[in-house]
Amino acid sequence: MEDIQRLVDFDGIQSNVSLKDYSTFKIGGRVKYFFEANTKRDLVSVVALSKKLNIPFFVIGGGSKLLISDDGFYGLVVRANNSNFKINGNNIEADAGFLMGRLIQIALKQGLTGIEWLAGIPGTIGGAISGNAGAFGGSVQDVIDSVNVINLETGKEEILNNDECLFSYRSSLFKKNHNLVILSCVINLKKGNKEEIKKKMNEYFVHRRNFHPLQFPSVGCIFKNPILNGKELPAWKVIVDCGLSGKRIGNVEVSEKHSNFIVNLGGGSSQDVKELIKVIKDTVKEKIGVEMKEEVQYLP
Repeated sequence: MEDIQRLVDFDGIQSNVSLKDYSTFKIGGRVKYFFEANTKRDLVSVVALSKKLNIPFFVIGGGSKLLISDDGFYGLVVRANNSNFKINGNNIEADAGFLMGRLIQIALKQGLTGIEWLAGIPGTIGGAISGNAGAFGGSVQDVIDSVNVINLETGKEEILNNDECLFSYRSSLFKKNHNLVILSCVINLKKGNKEEIKKKMNEYFVHRRNFHPLQFPSVGCIFKNPILNGKELPAWKVIVDCGLSGKRIGNVEVSEKHSNFIVNLGGGSSQDVKELIKVIKDTVKEKIGVEMKEEVQYLP
């Protein structure tokens, strides 16, 4: 009880906060404790205290790849809202809470190319690093020079180079090891032509408007592209071919506009989403013998 009071007394801690508005799915219950970390120091301090007090915690960014339980989370959720940045030649140093939409605009202004594919992707750079976000042939691992973390096992800050981040398809060291909390990163880009950069960004924005169900809350693509006989298959096409486009459970549905999206039609629950994910996985496994693996993370 005394340990809990130490956390409660931490300046800025809120209690019994609804997490629904902190997920792009607009789904989720309440969390016992919630904290907005507006600086790197705040982020380091609150997660270190939680670790010391043995209180479960989870760090979120924009909540764009996160399915939050209807039952909420009996612990601490920390929202990384630290958003400082610095330009150093072709490099952008950005805090974990830096919004990707803002990041691409800064790159455009500086005439730096390499992250046009981020256009229209919600969330923060910290979340993008953790999940090795990617689209249109590009991915975070292609542009990350280094990542600054707090290692909660040692209590020290560390700088990991690209290789040490163990990036893989929609994953990284940070997605697997929650003792490494991302604080900031250095993004290495190249000089480019502003007009060409802007044109490419606009093409990606238009593509998303035309082919993604942006009118409904979602977390983007649910599944990684599966492998069949050594060949990578588009997850959306696998789902369509298995007759699951438009499949609905409760108030969530497999989008007919892009079938790797599950959309919240209004009032959807995490249980609805989980059941629909299971139906997709079971059906695809039965019909074509492929195991579908999620990109989305679960809390808890």
